[in-house]
Amino acid sequence: MGKLLDIMTSLHKSSTRDYIGRMDDNKVECMAVARKYDKDFWDGDRRFGYGGYKYDGRYEIVAKKLIESYNLSDNAKILDMGCGKGFLLYEFTKLLPNCRVYGFDISEYAIENSKKEIKQNLFVHKVEDKTDFEENEFDLVFSITTFHNLRIMNLKNALKEMERIGKNKYLLVESYRNEKELFNLECWALTCESFFSPEEWVWLYDEFGYTGDYEFIYFE
Repeated sequence: MGKLLDIMTSLHKSSTRDYIGRMDDNKVECMAVARKYDKDFWDGDRRFGYGGYKYDGRYEIVAKKLIESYNLSDNAKILDMGCGKGFLLYEFTKLLPNCRVYGFDISEYAIENSKKEIKQNLFVHKVEDKTDFEENEFDLVFSITTFHNLRIMNLKNALKEMERIGKNKYLLVESYRNEKELFNLECWALTCESFFSPEEWVWLYDEFGYTGDYEFIYFE
């Protein structure tokens, strides 16, 4: 089993959220729209998802932390499972000019509207489906706020594939430590399928053979 890291927490805490407001806003209908992962989810109203997912450089600090944590070389090969529009992958190319970045996402809209500098290396694919990549092909495979959107049987497949193709692995999911955080998560989450405590997540990682590092974000 890998170790618990602190890569994304500060960035997550920088956003404000109206938990009760989202729960009161026809949430079931909003969830149905969000789970199409189309324009409304990425660039529509906040009630359906991100409320406008635009590049602003916020992920540079995340890329720096991952480079430092895994001592990635300038020619590292990196994969993002659930890459969205590829903003974090783009930050790697700025910091490591000779690195090779790849990513995939379930959303055709996200890939079509991804960062143009790396778009040629992004493709539509489900994280629970096996890829054509070789074993240990990547120096780092990571996934940020994606795996909790899977049901447990698909989660198993995704973890096994991540384990197979990555020399180093980092995984970030939503979780909760107490009843208040569980309530806030249930109010806020539009696409989450797996609501587990940190202890349950770690148990699942061990059960499914995932040996990489991990982190949790909470809705305090």
